[in-house]
Amino acid sequence: MKVKVKLFGLLRVDSGLRELELEADTVRDIYPKLLEEMHRRDPGCTFVEKDLRGCVVAVNDRRAKPGTKLSPGDVVCLLPPVAGG
Repeated sequence: MKVKVKLFGLLRVDSGLRELELEADTVRDIYPKLLEEMHRRDPGCTFVEKDLRGCVVAVNDRRAKPGTKLSPGDVVCLLPPVAGG
């Protein structure tokens, strides 16, 4: 099913992607597809699946886990951890 994926923070800045639509049945299914798109757009992209698994995930504005099942039209937001000094 098609879902909208929105990227935030450094994930958005470093990947150059704001949002995209992907086919996915669970949140976990998004990770390899998103990485494939990131590397297609920028072959020098250094993101790996571990980076995405470290993100806070929300589906339709509710916190979600990797195994959360998705429905057509869901909006999945990926928010990377914030670090500062």
